[in-house]
Amino acid sequence: MLASRARRKVQGTPPPEQEPRRQRAVVDAFLAAARSGDFEGLVRLLDPQVTWRTYHPQGVLTTVGAAEVAGPILRGGRSMTSALPVLVDGEPGFVAWGANGKVLGVVACTVVDGRIVEILTVSDRRRLDTMGLPERPR
Repeated sequence: MLASRARRKVQGTPPPEQEPRRQRAVVDAFLAAARSGDFEGLVRLLDPQVTWRTYHPQGVLTTVGAAEVAGPILRGGRSMTSALPVLVDGEPGFVAWGANGKVLGVVACTVVDGRIVEILTVSDRRRLDTMGLPERPR
């Protein structure tokens, strides 16, 4: 155990207990960039081959690539009035609400080496209604 910690320290690898905080920081920066309209900031946080899967009433839409994902994320960020950080199946994410007070969606992000490599979004109202989501922050 001591040798493992020493190797991580020498190699610059963060201790395992710090990784969730680092992942949350990336997702928080992603959310801030989306809400402020920072396209370049979003692209920097996304892996060049990021995959975004959106589950909506018509089915699943998949988008691949940082620039291809950043554009629609910015448009969605404009309609978001509040967000609450959550864990979704152990991954950092957030619940987003619109101006009418209704949940817009639940977002989960997979972060690897400081970049988001996968985004899963659920915006299907029937699915959202079964999730037992938290109350909108005041």
